Amino acid sequence: DNWAFLYAQRLALKQELPLHVCFCLVPKFLEATIRHYRFMLRGLQEVAEECAELNISFHLLLGYAKDVLPTFVVEHGVGGLVTDFSPLRLPRQWVEDVRERLPEDVPFAQVDAHNIVPCWVASPKQEYSARTIRGKIHAQLPEFLTEFPPVVRHPHSPSCPAEPIAWEACYSSLQVDHTVKEVEWATPGTAAGLAVLKSFIAERLKSFDTHRNDPNKAALSNLSPWLHFGQVSTQRAILEVQKHRRMYKDSVDAFVEEAVVRRELAENFCYYNENYDSVQGAYDWAQTTLKLHAKDKRPYLYSLQELEQGNTHDPLWNAAQLQMVREGKMHGFLRMYWAKKILEWTHSPEEALQFAIYLNDRYELDGRDPNGYGRTDTLSLCLAGCLWSICGIHDQGWAERAVFGKIRYMNYAGCKRKFDVEQFERRYAPTH
Repeated sequence: DNWAFLYAQRLALKQELPLHVCFCLVPKFLEATIRHYRFMLRGLQEVAEECAELNISFHLLLGYAKDVLPTFVVEHGVGGLVTDFSPLRLPRQWVEDVRERLPEDVPFAQVDAHNIVPCWVASPKQEYSARTIRGKIHAQLPEFLTEFPPVVRHPHSPSCPAEPIAWEACYSSLQVDHTVKEVEWATPGTAAGLAVLKSFIAERLKSFDTHRNDPNKAALSNLSPWLHFGQVSTQRAILEVQKHRRMYKDSVDAFVEEAVVRRELAENFCYYNENYDSVQGAYDWAQTTLKLHAKDKRPYLYSLQELEQGNTHDPLWNAAQLQMVREGKMHGFLRMYWAKKILEWTHSPEEALQFAIYLNDRYELDGRDPNGYGRTDTLSLCLAGCLWSICGIHDQGWAERAVFGKIRYMNYAGCKRKFDVEQFERRYAPTH
């Protein structure tokens, strides 16, 4: 279920050439820890096995793409290169670096395989909100939301087989924090991810519309780790969920809104706004109001360490933080509350954003994702957008108050009106 892979195979079949798949394993990526790398690598092992069955060579190249991929292209006489798309700064730089180093006669194509409507097709500019992008995306869905053709067993074998991969040696090449442990609830790989999708449709989809904002209810898809690492395609999830629209129309529509419109709005924001991870990326009204209230007295001030350990005066915030540390996920509704309280309890909006992105990227299985910077995406593990919560991106100005200015406010009492706060607090109480 990958349009870049399918396009590459189509080119190879047309030219009657072998097909190679390369994954460049970088030693570190933003705040990713062994929790993230193990999930990714165990999923890649499954990909390598599937490729072998399809007579497609899978190569795990250790190092940055610019250092290892052009050499591979020359050594294997590769006739063309196809890559996926990410709107984030670092992956975009990787693509540019490879493009500059490729032999001039090797064409290089990029396919947006993880959005349903390709990012640059959905809109040519940064969209203000879900309201302004929704119609543009829905108008394009009949063309792009289609069933995938299969990847077929490849008829053209490479002249020399791919080198066997020493998976354990890959771990020793990593320069990442090993103290953030793997989570038990999420098994990596496409087979496990598709099983989660199946259980969502059978057990939780019916209550998605009514209960998705209640952290105590099992109503969410729980798919975002597999979506984030490309082990399950968002398009596959939508295609399967839509089969049940007659029975659960409101839930299916709500799921499409979150998984397509809100998700692709976040991609749009990161693609067209180079300051997607700083206060400078906010709208003028938000930057002005945050600056006006930057010197307001904060009711509490916490260090990064206190926040990381869940040592605040607020038991609900602590429970949400501890859920993220232990399980690599936080409920979508609580992600908004969590980030807004960081704004309230730190020295400045800049520090709040820095702390929120650091904690999110370090512990969330789907951290380092456009949804972490854009609007919240309530697919359970998907990130509540740090810039939505702290800087008002894709939102509007609200009644002015201390610290927040015109940024939307959330508080403990409001959460108590929404769900049984004490039940959630008991579930994730500190163990010490």
